[in-house]
Amino acid sequence: MSHGAAVHRDTPTGVAAPEKKSAKLWGAILAGGEGVRLRSLARRVCGDERPKQYVPLLADRTLLRQTLDRVGLAIPASRTGVVTVRSHAAYLRADGLGADGPRLLAQPGDRGTAAAILLAAHWVAREDPGATIAIFPSDHFVQGEAAFMAHVERVAAWVDRHPDRLVLLGAPAASPEVEYGWIEVGRRLADQSEGSILEIRRFWEKPSAEEATRCLAAGCLWNTFVLVGRAAALVDAGRGALPQIEESLAHAAPFLGTDDEDWALDHAYASMPRANFSRAVLEPCPPCLAVSRLTNVTWSDLGNPRRVFEILKRLPRLPSWAAIEEVR
Repeated sequence: MSHGAAVHRDTPTGVAAPEKKSAKLWGAILAGGEGVRLRSLARRVCGDERPKQYVPLLADRTLLRQTLDRVGLAIPASRTGVVTVRSHAAYLRADGLGADGPRLLAQPGDRGTAAAILLAAHWVAREDPGATIAIFPSDHFVQGEAAFMAHVERVAAWVDRHPDRLVLLGAPAASPEVEYGWIEVGRRLADQSEGSILEIRRFWEKPSAEEATRCLAAGCLWNTFVLVGRAAALVDAGRGALPQIEESLAHAAPFLGTDDEDWALDHAYASMPRANFSRAVLEPCPPCLAVSRLTNVTWSDLGNPRRVFEILKRLPRLPSWAAIEEVR
């Protein structure tokens, strides 16, 4: 069994796609990172050092396009945003993202995951007050995509009845992985039909090998960083943990979708500090947080070349670049 994936028996070929898309659920895909640890692999595949989300690592589609297609099983493009940075514009165009696709939220620069997530929350709160938003990183491997998105929908339905809650998706751990965040779970808040939602006792962010072994034995979950909650609840969480970032974005929010959007974001980001959402918002473990245990899904974070090659070994068909390498 590979170190970087939680493996279950069901496969995507045995799961039907959702019959209809959720009426109130919005999605935001995080695509503003630079993917430094996969630059050498990006160069092998594309001939340049582009960020990994714009690289067709696992298929003949980029990781971003795979994420968009996966999210599209439950959330229409009209309610999906891609949070990126302006310097990635050429890669986005090459991936077919333009005026007719998902909403592009182009930051002037990368200020970390906190700014990206809170910008998406402000966008959704402005477009549809009271809506629920699901946050998706763009560098994940998911096998059992329909089951994964159906799980997100079940969690969103629970959030609709518990609007003060923010719910992470946690993957059952398969090995003592030291590069993942781990979640120590508490009492059950919802039954299996609603996604087995649990309290969170503690986060272990990239633990030592000894700590990871203890986390595995204790039944802790891997933190997928997929997060579901009311947009307003995310804004509130940001206001409490990162008031400077939240205040800057609050001033810019009224200009989103107008001709002055770029100007407003330039002003907001000019003095904005860089902040990591996990460390600033999640790790203090506020009482609004919960976790839902994933089932019938194989998940991996493609954070380094080792994990990419582990996943490639298990795919039924190699992407073009890997097939050529294998022939050589």
